[in-house]
Amino acid sequence: MTWAAGYTEGPVVTKERIGFIGLGHMGHGMAKNLIEKGWPLTVLGHRRREPIEDLKARGATEATTPKQLAQMSEVIILCVTGSAEVQETIQGSDGLAAAERPLTIIDCSTSDPSVTIKLAEDLSRSGSVLVDAPLGRTPADAQAGTLDVMVGGDAPIVEKVRPILEAFASRVVHTGPTGTGHTMKLLNNFLSMGYAALYAEALALGAKAGVEPRLFDAVIRGGRMDCGFYQTYFKWVLDRDPTAHKFSLRNALKDMTYLASFAQSVGLANPIGSSVRNSFATAVGTGHGDEYVPRLSDIVAGLNGVSLDPALKGPNGGGGT
Repeated sequence: MTWAAGYTEGPVVTKERIGFIGLGHMGHGMAKNLIEKGWPLTVLGHRRREPIEDLKARGATEATTPKQLAQMSEVIILCVTGSAEVQETIQGSDGLAAAERPLTIIDCSTSDPSVTIKLAEDLSRSGSVLVDAPLGRTPADAQAGTLDVMVGGDAPIVEKVRPILEAFASRVVHTGPTGTGHTMKLLNNFLSMGYAALYAEALALGAKAGVEPRLFDAVIRGGRMDCGFYQTYFKWVLDRDPTAHKFSLRNALKDMTYLASFAQSVGLANPIGSSVRNSFATAVGTGHGDEYVPRLSDIVAGLNGVSLDPALKGPNGGGGT
């Protein structure tokens, strides 16, 4: 059969107008992938202009308030710090809800599941839908479009937004009803931040005993205790790469605080979670909140009188000061 010139087989798919709030380390890559894959995109202005200007150069439109963004969009993606910021963005005086129109809101932040469930109930009364879709992997994966996404929501809604999520993710897992995505994200971050705290204490103990980080790594790397998180963490420990793992100690403490609240809400004793949280509380309380998670290794080592930095290595083999 011969097709007429210019004929495209199959239905023409109209892509939803998307509004994006939160163009940080993860959000910028996600938004870039959306616009490159054909979604009309509006972004919210921010004092950090570089990602905004980059996306505008790619064809995005800029809004100045969440309300204005909602008026220009059908689907809103949030990639902000946590529940407090999500609530203010939606329910604030010039927030998304002030637009008074039904929206599909995808919360890719790491939020408190109990807050997410309550917020979804409030939004449903005005015809809007909230889907929790927190992220796994790194900013490099956000740029490459290979994130993991954990999605909580009713199955028909999840299938409706799946093509949007797949624009920046290579793996999308439906976790169950609204709130389960954020629950799974807290469990995921409990594992990763637990690793971070364990690595920090093990390295400090090794340094005290004369075991240098490179010897530690020679044993662990490639063995059963190796993993992707270990590898990015140790890009800082071994190579002093400041961009190896772009997740702040302050955000780690926030997530472990959410975990503690969640455990309490279901009546679970979580002594290991409390210990992990205290590791990050110590780091933040000593003025290191804006540093990235692998720096915890140096903080714990320093509090124990040793250094892991080869440039500061003392006279003994373990970097003692």
